[in-house]
Amino acid sequence: MNPHIFREYDIRGVVGQDLTDESVAVLARALGTFFRSKGANRISIGRDARESSPRFRDLLAEGLKASGCDVLDVGMVPTPVLYYTLFTEDVDGGVMITGSHNPSDQNGFKICIGKSTIFGEQIAEIRDLVLSRTLVSGRGRGEECEVMSGYMDYLVSQVQLGPRRLRVVVDSGNGMGGLTGPPVYRRLGCEAIELFTEPDSRFPNHHPDPTVTENMRFAVEAVRAREADLGIAFDGDADRIGIVDERGRIIWGDQLMVIFSRSILVERPGATFIAEVKCSRTLFEDIRRHGGNPIMWKVGHSLIKSKMKETGAAMAGEMSGHLFFADRYFGFDDAVYAGARLLEILSRTDLPLSALLADLPPSVNTPEIRVDCPDARKFEVVRLLTEEFKRTNEVVDIDGARINFEHGWGLVRASNTQPVLVLRFEADTEDHLSEIRRSIEQRLERLLGLT
Repeated sequence: MNPHIFREYDIRGVVGQDLTDESVAVLARALGTFFRSKGANRISIGRDARESSPRFRDLLAEGLKASGCDVLDVGMVPTPVLYYTLFTEDVDGGVMITGSHNPSDQNGFKICIGKSTIFGEQIAEIRDLVLSRTLVSGRGRGEECEVMSGYMDYLVSQVQLGPRRLRVVVDSGNGMGGLTGPPVYRRLGCEAIELFTEPDSRFPNHHPDPTVTENMRFAVEAVRAREADLGIAFDGDADRIGIVDERGRIIWGDQLMVIFSRSILVERPGATFIAEVKCSRTLFEDIRRHGGNPIMWKVGHSLIKSKMKETGAAMAGEMSGHLFFADRYFGFDDAVYAGARLLEILSRTDLPLSALLADLPPSVNTPEIRVDCPDARKFEVVRLLTEEFKRTNEVVDIDGARINFEHGWGLVRASNTQPVLVLRFEADTEDHLSEIRRSIEQRLERLLGLT
């Protein structure tokens, strides 16, 4: 079995190459052994619409039962619906079979113990069980359960829109969000204009990744053409969100957190919010200005959810569109719920969505920039860069090196999933942005031996 399928936050690979019937069967037995070792005996499993997912579901269920686990099969659902079962069904853990936004020839497994997704050392523990074939045996039972209707009922019960009737474009990208997003928004009282609602793992219209500007093109065009109040887009398994305002401008994850944090702080003064190291300085300053407690933290949905529990944060978010609400919700990342919360805020004002961010100070930034760097070197390069800049600048080193300058900042961090360094820069003007970027990239090139 290819050991590289065991990533920081999940297990994933190419179907038929990394993930074969044989390898998935062994993985299922290892997962069952892992669950049993943690005292988890009843496991919910869900799957996305990929061609390989039904077969992997069968193999997973058989392997878990052969390990002594009872299985609750909740069918074809978005990832947040699987998470929902951890809080509402009598289960000790869960597995979601999904390739998320990855290409159609890939698939993967998101694993939960209790009410939390596992990461890091726990995934390595499963890898070691696979390699050692030290597997337990048993005789578990299986049953099926329909949970989607209860999930949608719950979402509708938790969000109350104001008097304004909204027109919303919903781009599901032929992912799983089409099963839940449009029906929930209509039940809340919105006019929902659907794009690419039918799940189709070939993704024939565009790739379901709302962090890529090109993938948001259809939502932008539809918002403008239909004079909608906003557009909402989902990634492949509906745990990440992208938003377009009424002018067709994309609102990124940290900007969405500004809107949500302001709303939450009205009801919960002094609340804590967690945002990852790639988020704008403006977000952290805005939370402080409105009486909140911002915490900068590491990239990764599992890491952020763990930090939320530790700090009792009301909400957390990532640039990638993972938004986590503990305020009035369970604390996991759910794009359909995040969209409903935004609709709730907008429905209680006469202002356009763009106006909710109009008072933020101007800033310019780059998208994520990826620089190839071997896995064996990437963390050492970041360490050396951190040491060098700490002589002259304030450096936040909780996840890579976020280097502060008077007029902005730059980030260099090692990817947890690829042999690359991830860079991002932000400043108050284009000139200052160029200066910061040049200062960091020149030293980085020297460390990489490129100059």
